[in-house]
Amino acid sequence: MLRTFFSWFTSLKLTITCLIAAMILIFAGTLAQVHFGIHEVQQRYFQSWFVWWPTESQGFRIPIFPGGHLIGAVLLINLVAAHWKRFRWAWSRLGIHLTHAGLIIMLAGGLFTDLFAVESQMRLVQGETKNYSQDPRFVELAVIDTTDPEFDQVAAIPEAVLRRHETIKHGTWPFQIVVRQFFQNSRLRLLSGSNIGAAPIANQGPGAQVAVESLPRATGVDERNVVSAAIEIVPIDQATGAAGPSLGTWLVSDALGALQTFSWAGHTWQLVMRPARYYQPFSVRLQKFTHERYPGTEIPKNFSSRITLLDAERALSRDVLIYMNHPLRYRGETFYQAGFQKDDQASILQVVRNPSFIAPYVACVIVGLGLLVQFGYHLVGFARQRRAALA
Repeated sequence: MLRTFFSWFTSLKLTITCLIAAMILIFAGTLAQVHFGIHEVQQRYFQSWFVWWPTESQGFRIPIFPGGHLIGAVLLINLVAAHWKRFRWAWSRLGIHLTHAGLIIMLAGGLFTDLFAVESQMRLVQGETKNYSQDPRFVELAVIDTTDPEFDQVAAIPEAVLRRHETIKHGTWPFQIVVRQFFQNSRLRLLSGSNIGAAPIANQGPGAQVAVESLPRATGVDERNVVSAAIEIVPIDQATGAAGPSLGTWLVSDALGALQTFSWAGHTWQLVMRPARYYQPFSVRLQKFTHERYPGTEIPKNFSSRITLLDAERALSRDVLIYMNHPLRYRGETFYQAGFQKDDQASILQVVRNPSFIAPYVACVIVGLGLLVQFGYHLVGFARQRRAALA
């Protein structure tokens, strides 16, 4: 039984099956982009172990097709197992070994990229300096202690934690946060005489005058989710851990522009729902943004950003020009010129952290070398036979 299973895992039939499944998945994912955004399609089809149905259900779902991660993982295991089973060292097979090694690195690198790569954006106006980028697809709740005039203490709560309706504690907080309601997508409406039947979900701050309507999760190309939550602030005794009387319930949302603050135990905090941030150990300052157009049109010809890279830890300050196909790579981050604000007042840089970005280059070099060795070996052998026959 074990031998049969191993033979099936190393068979060419499994390889062909995975390749056919991959083609079907790519075809289905391409068609799905008509109705869904590219990031939504990537998560549903290519960055998942299974394609599920129904897609929007929060309850019972059925896996109807293998996802990109599963197909890639099976292909990788199949390639490694087949090569190990048939491995025979000989100089005449060096090219085959190199080619297989390159394919293994390519598949493993693609899987690691899907699992660990992080993409975000940095928006800069001229003269602005930032040491963080933001992810427009996810939000976080920032709880900011503004008591000290010299600096702020910030604790960020990811959207995934809010979604689980957990009770959130922090070592320096004299309170805990209880998530009462969470909305993946919502619409905020100011309470007035026209919607008397609506009721607020908060009783403190500006959110007490706002009603929240739950909406289906946005999946379109130009659509975005308005994430909202109702959170209750409950004081705790740091010595005993006992909970005290509630300070009230606040509405936090990335569509609520009003500043929300509360005070307790001699400290003042702000509550801000914002795009998720990724901080870097260095800063980027935009010196100048250039946007060139084709004469007589509004079609972009070229756009670039001249920035100053500031790294106090390494005593570094240097100017860099970022433009199309010429990114900046520094300390594991890659900055691409991705876009710009419509009025040309701000530049948008795409920031990518991919620990396995070098894998495709290494794989292509090894595969190319393997093919060159293999064909060269047979070419030399053919030439020797031809010479012997002529002699």
